[in-house]
Amino acid sequence: MTPRRLPHAHGPLAGAFTAPGDKSISHRAVLLALLADGPCRATGWLDCADTQSSLAAARALGAATTHVGDAISVTPASTLPAGPVLVDCGNSGTTARLLMGVLAGLLPAGGPVVTLTGDASLCRRPMARVVDPLRRMGAGLDYAGQDGRLPVVVRGAPLRGVDHELAVASAQVASALLLAGLGAEGRTVVRGAAGARDHTERMLRGLGVPVEAGASGLSVHGPRRLPAFALVVPGDASSAAFFQVAAALVPGSRVESRGQSLNPTRTGALRVLERAGAIVTCEPAGKAADAAAGEPRGNVVVAAGSLRAFTIDAAEMPSLVDEIPALAVLATQCAGRTVISGAAELRVKESDRLALLARNLRRLGAAVDERADGLVIEGPSMLRGGAAEAPLVLETAGDHRIAMAMAVATLCANGETALDDEACVGVSFPGFFGVMDRLLAGGDPTRP
Repeated sequence: MTPRRLPHAHGPLAGAFTAPGDKSISHRAVLLALLADGPCRATGWLDCADTQSSLAAARALGAATTHVGDAISVTPASTLPAGPVLVDCGNSGTTARLLMGVLAGLLPAGGPVVTLTGDASLCRRPMARVVDPLRRMGAGLDYAGQDGRLPVVVRGAPLRGVDHELAVASAQVASALLLAGLGAEGRTVVRGAAGARDHTERMLRGLGVPVEAGASGLSVHGPRRLPAFALVVPGDASSAAFFQVAAALVPGSRVESRGQSLNPTRTGALRVLERAGAIVTCEPAGKAADAAAGEPRGNVVVAAGSLRAFTIDAAEMPSLVDEIPALAVLATQCAGRTVISGAAELRVKESDRLALLARNLRRLGAAVDERADGLVIEGPSMLRGGAAEAPLVLETAGDHRIAMAMAVATLCANGETALDDEACVGVSFPGFFGVMDRLLAGGDPTRP
């Protein structure tokens, strides 16, 4: 594969863009449809490698699906497949973890045996955090290979509601347990999810399922099915963050993200941008939320300002964990010492993101200290690439967010740079480079 040369910003970024549909909600639109009593539809759906894994999983489980433009429909099977089912989750941790919860509550005892697997990267990611609490509910989950890793075999078994205390404030784990709770007898309680993304809870409430929330955690009562639904997917805040950081980095820039999610559990990066000195304006949409998804959305404008160092700690991490690669790039151009802590979860994403960020940013000339759970970055730094005939090739390890973060970093770098893998951005933002080219051209869609 020929490394992709990365562009420089020869002037301000300007214009508006629409971020691709929120990846978390797009996954849930497919997977929750498997628990519904009729056809379900989502518009604004994100078409990318990860969400296609969820759509393929639904088909493997007998669902009828259609996909036209940004709209999908999923009609769950009236009868599950009779024989063993193999579901390839690709690189999608959301597909694998949420599907464990869905299947635990959906599969009847003595029904089909479903094996969940994935690519080499996904098969290295931790799964015990979901498997162990589901087993406490009575779920029939077994490892087909290494303990704690995919492949995982799921067999139908009677479930009972259990009180869970999460070891990690993970929306994926909390969602898996709540979805399993829909198929369990009695009350399922999930504690320790405070601050994590709440898309599943919002969607369940929008569908008429009471999800209690309070000091005792989240809880649902089962068993129950979901009604058929139609929803609109807002723009993904994590995808929008790359161009919002780019606007903060390049003097004179101003970009607008249209129809973006303004869910409070997803706006942590915007709050950090403001603390760092960027100018951030949010304009909620006239309709506060889509009824089925329960998600607020609106337009967000970010303009460059005078940048200063910032701090992110563990309490804030759930609201911006996917945006850390972009925010680490921002820190290289902020005056002072930026400290990012409580981010150990980044070591078990698609790559070890802390190690890759530190390695790539140091190669560009940034002052970065890698720590067990975060990064310390001194700024501002002059970033430098290589020569025209020998560009500095930055390492992605196939991680889409690392690739996009490095593309943003090199906007303000001297010298030539390239990515070792540009295709990986298709995991979450297939049109990323097209949007970047347009914003670099001042928002003019007719200019390259």
